[in-house]
Amino acid sequence: MEVRLSAVHQPEKTGLSTLLIVFALAMGGFGIGTGEFAIMGLMPNVAQDLGVSEPQVGHLISTYALGVVVGAPILAILGAQLFRRQLLIVLMAFYALGNLASAFASSYESLLLFRFIAGLPHGAYFGVAALVAASLVPAQQRAKAVSQVMMGLTLALLIGNPLATVMGQSMDWRYAFGFVGAVSLLTVVLVALFLPKDPHEQRHSPRDELKAFNKPQIWLALAIGSVGFAGMFAVFSYLAPTLLEVTQVDEVWIPVALVVFGLGGFVGNLLGGWLFDRLQFRAVGVILIFSAAILSAFPSATGSLPAVLIACFLTALMVALGPALQTHLMDVASGAQTLAAASHHAAFNLANALGPWLGGLAITAGFGWQSTGYVGAATALAGLLIFLVAWRRPDHVPEMAT
Repeated sequence: MEVRLSAVHQPEKTGLSTLLIVFALAMGGFGIGTGEFAIMGLMPNVAQDLGVSEPQVGHLISTYALGVVVGAPILAILGAQLFRRQLLIVLMAFYALGNLASAFASSYESLLLFRFIAGLPHGAYFGVAALVAASLVPAQQRAKAVSQVMMGLTLALLIGNPLATVMGQSMDWRYAFGFVGAVSLLTVVLVALFLPKDPHEQRHSPRDELKAFNKPQIWLALAIGSVGFAGMFAVFSYLAPTLLEVTQVDEVWIPVALVVFGLGGFVGNLLGGWLFDRLQFRAVGVILIFSAAILSAFPSATGSLPAVLIACFLTALMVALGPALQTHLMDVASGAQTLAAASHHAAFNLANALGPWLGGLAITAGFGWQSTGYVGAATALAGLLIFLVAWRRPDHVPEMAT
């Protein structure tokens, strides 16, 4: 019989100690989310400072995302034999160094390299953090626990990214990455203080993880994330120039739009955990249908400020896909949970690379900044088709242990 969550021994914890662990893990998510999304709000500033075009700055986003795609499985495999506490500390220290190096980049080419390096520990951190959070609560509350850790990521959208944008506009975009480096180092301290090492923790050899990883449902879930979620990034990556060129508002409205987007992401993250705890895998299909509808309407909303702000909030609700797919992978990846959880974030960052690239193609072809909405709707529908393939398979819901 296959179980939903591999047995992980955890010492009994009080409510306060669990809260502190989740807070420490969420702080890392806040730092990573701010580091990932900061460049989007500062696209015009970075382009002007480095003497490149805004689509070229979009390549910095894709390069970071590709770093996540490459680093997530490799670091998850290499770290499989470490205690999760040790691995989380190493990963966040690595992330701090990558972002501090980005702050001191002297050219566009060096910034490309440092953004790739900074992306390497991203997926493995979130994957391990989600497993730790899920191990702290009863099985029926796993998606809620995962969404609480991911709350750091959504708070980065709500607070961190607008703060980084204001910081970059008023001082220099480099301060944004310096801020991320400082938050990452703070996370290292918090994890070391609050997350105890469990000597009874089950660990797997890299070979065992790779062997257990080869399951169709794992690959289908990763495909849903990498394709279906690309639409949100297609819109979000070019939101700043869309506001300036299409909606024709002053740049002071960019941080406001980012706050609204972040609020939608915050709500969507909680909604995704709530939906999956009730609908299980069906929640993924519901979220993708909603996403396709909202993204289709986005171009029509870019003509006025109130409409585009509402569209930003609704588009960001797509974040609900994160905790839903993350928890589904825990259900189907018995024996390879560390690798699968890390690969989930690699898939989402493949979406982060795919979305800006496809959106950039549409913009360069002359379809306008707002065309990213139609690109996103197409990727959401493609993700829905993959979901239907997974849903029709008899193994889409694993058997529960009795």
